[in-house]
Amino acid sequence: MNNTAPTFAKQDNLKFFRTLNSRVNNYFKENNIKKTGNWKLHVKAVILFTVFLAPYFLILTLDMPFWLHLLLTIVMGIGMAGVGMNVMHDGNHGSYSTKSWVNNFMGGTIYVLAGNVYNWQVQHNVLHHTYTNIPGHDEDLDAGRIIRFTNSAPWHRFHRFQHYYSVFLYGLLTFNWAITTDFKQMRAYLKRKLSYGQPKSPKILWTTLIITKIIYVSIWIVLPIVIGITWWKVLIGFFVMHYTAGLILSIVFQLAHVVEHTENPSPNELGEMDNTWAIHQLFTTTNFAPKNWLVNWYTGGLNHQIEHHIFPNISHIHYGKIAKIVRETAKECNLPYYEYKTMRSAVIAHFKHLKELGIKPELTV
Repeated sequence: MNNTAPTFAKQDNLKFFRTLNSRVNNYFKENNIKKTGNWKLHVKAVILFTVFLAPYFLILTLDMPFWLHLLLTIVMGIGMAGVGMNVMHDGNHGSYSTKSWVNNFMGGTIYVLAGNVYNWQVQHNVLHHTYTNIPGHDEDLDAGRIIRFTNSAPWHRFHRFQHYYSVFLYGLLTFNWAITTDFKQMRAYLKRKLSYGQPKSPKILWTTLIITKIIYVSIWIVLPIVIGITWWKVLIGFFVMHYTAGLILSIVFQLAHVVEHTENPSPNELGEMDNTWAIHQLFTTTNFAPKNWLVNWYTGGLNHQIEHHIFPNISHIHYGKIAKIVRETAKECNLPYYEYKTMRSAVIAHFKHLKELGIKPELTV
């Protein structure tokens, strides 16, 4: 990744963000509501944690056939992804509650999802939200050699088939968190002296990472084996749970940024971007299935990715309401507002874009 951070344009001649921010603030003021979560989010958290953890306790306490064991681990994966998108995500953005300790607690649920708070906040809150879709700075675009997410990434012959095999690799996202990713990221981020909020000492961060990983492995692998579940059933179930969650999370993330409309702008030779940060988000982000209540509820508003990127400190439960304000303000300023009406159309657009990126560059018109 590039260590020299780009700088965004300071002057917004369209006064887009100033106008938008004023209108959104007026919405909350006029309706006398807080920007953080409310009872709807709390109820959702209980439901998703139940979906995630109830099957685990059933597996620990009941003697069941292996097919039912596997089915329950799939349900756990669905709940795991739901907790990540709704609870952990809002917590680490400080938008779950007005109380910082509640946000810290909810953000800390990433430890039972196999992740790490420090790594997540640096990769997601700092790198992804600041340098959205900028090659060499947004790590969400970096899949190593195996998948080519941008035209600036090196091309290899096997990329011709990436629109077929990528979906199978997407499921490894959280499994890699649990095994290797967190250790690699922490080493890299500490070397670059990256942080989010109040910096912590490397000793504390490394100690936290190691202790939480030991606890995680103890809960999800050691405990089931100790109480008598055959080791290979435990390992297969663990993998299936992670694969289910990883597949869901990866697809949701990709639909918002790796599709045909979204751009991958790069800074000029002076390290400067053409647009202000807020306008940059409009060119690099897209919404999908905004009217689908199930997608809205389950993805934690990540289908309203434009609203989330411009207002990451507002809880996702409000995105449906402020989307109209964002859309109309963008239109007034003659700025893009990318949106796929259905989940299906967004999925098709993503894999179509992967196919286009897999074509050898000199053959691309």
